[in-house]
Amino acid sequence: MKRIFVFALLALSLGATALAREAWVMHFDGDWKIAGGLPEKVMLIGLQGLANRSAPRLYIVHAADFPWEITGPLQDFYQRKHGVHFTELKTADAALAQFARYAKGYVVWDTAVMPTMNVAYTIAGLEDAVVVTEALVLLAEKHGLKKIDDLRGRYTGQTDEQIYTDAKARYWARCSHDKLMLMGGHSGAIRIPGIADWGVREKMFFHDLSANPLHADELALEKKFLAGLNPGGTIFGWHSYAKDTEEQHTTLISTFGLKMEGLQSLPNLSFNCQFTFTPGFKFTNQHHVARDAKLVAEQKVYLSFVQSDGIGIGVWTKPGRGRMPLAWGAIMGWVYFSPAALEYFHESATPGDYFIGGLSGPSYMYPNHIPAARFLGLMKEADDLMKVLDERIFEIMDNSAADGNLGNADLTKETVDRYYAAFPDMIGFINGYGPARTRDLRDTRPLISYDYYIDPRRPREEVTADLNELIALNAKRPYFCLVHVRESNDVNSLVEVIKNLHGPVEVVPLDTFMKLAAGNKTYMTRYQLPTDPKHFKGY
Repeated sequence: MKRIFVFALLALSLGATALAREAWVMHFDGDWKIAGGLPEKVMLIGLQGLANRSAPRLYIVHAADFPWEITGPLQDFYQRKHGVHFTELKTADAALAQFARYAKGYVVWDTAVMPTMNVAYTIAGLEDAVVVTEALVLLAEKHGLKKIDDLRGRYTGQTDEQIYTDAKARYWARCSHDKLMLMGGHSGAIRIPGIADWGVREKMFFHDLSANPLHADELALEKKFLAGLNPGGTIFGWHSYAKDTEEQHTTLISTFGLKMEGLQSLPNLSFNCQFTFTPGFKFTNQHHVARDAKLVAEQKVYLSFVQSDGIGIGVWTKPGRGRMPLAWGAIMGWVYFSPAALEYFHESATPGDYFIGGLSGPSYMYPNHIPAARFLGLMKEADDLMKVLDERIFEIMDNSAADGNLGNADLTKETVDRYYAAFPDMIGFINGYGPARTRDLRDTRPLISYDYYIDPRRPREEVTADLNELIALNAKRPYFCLVHVRESNDVNSLVEVIKNLHGPVEVVPLDTFMKLAAGNKTYMTRYQLPTDPKHFKGY
């Protein structure tokens, strides 16, 4: 069904202007403290999900330092390309005056028992409720809303596992079994539930259960939720920074053949999902070489740079983009629920920007752990999405035996075999996050792993020294050095790094890089070895 929807989006783009209408916008500051601005934001984001159930009515522009930096530019895109006229709402009172009619009442959560926020969001989706704290009850009642439920006192003294077990018994049967909301992320004094509008709109079950084996009760309960999702289901949000790791959670989700769409801060999906591409729009990636091109590599170092952490949380709107070739990992799932954002990126791309598919599947997954019975179906969905986005290179990442940018990020030969079989039209594959050692070349289609990872906090002179050391160590020419650029890296500083590398060095677009690597295999074929670590520490 989803593949049908992908292509239906293109056909329906001719009717996109029919969505031109009045909408409202709110501007959020950066205060997400539990004791500060969070309660009001929790209420407004949940209200957004209700208001946007049947039409795109409420949009939120976030502060300049918000993780997703494109909320302002995307509002402008809606105005220019879809004819949306926005009226600003400046207060929570004004927002309720405009949108309380889309709610049937309110539910109260307890800031002293933080899981009650997630339980309240679950109730909000099922009962069309506004989510409030005790301090906001009078405001809700001012706009005619009556109490639907009150979580104060219900879960005092209970563990997270006990709270979500009770919530499961009460609400899970009525929630979506295609989507699940993992509302983790920050802990302590703040929370950033930016994606909660989407969970409310889609009637998802909200939780922040741990995938850490040290939290055995929570892990066992989460497995029950994952087992209860329909095949091909998606987990939205992100893991709790206080409980487990990205690696633990993504490994767990992948073992069930499910997909991950992050982050917990991803905003406005309830608004974005209701727009298709504009009339006549079609993705045309800026390819630099033909599919059947055969390039001859010279005796030099070839570098190519990839930014794969989501375009909207990178450096897309910052100065310098376009000064060097840079590949971008487009979030393919946005074809389903944020097509206008993808069109915005396409529209604003420079000749130096090149889009690739991933990550590991139609959404974020760890392929070494995807069940064989699910693999081909998932990759068929990914391949269909890449055809829509005119992409020819696929990015793979499996950090189940690693920790962030450190550790073993290699692929098994079985996994590599599956990718080559599933994507016959790809001109090549890239792998890793930090450096990895998996490499291959089959039918003129290389698989190249990253040799280097650029942390934005690492001083540029040290990045330069590291790359020069790699160049010296890999003396055989041509040397194909693939570099992962972490989000928020400054492009202008990378240009300066390149100027100080020991030559002969050439920075090339990623598709050119792949064709050059196909023409002269100076790298060793290698996969994850049986003696390598199989699991992330503690999993």
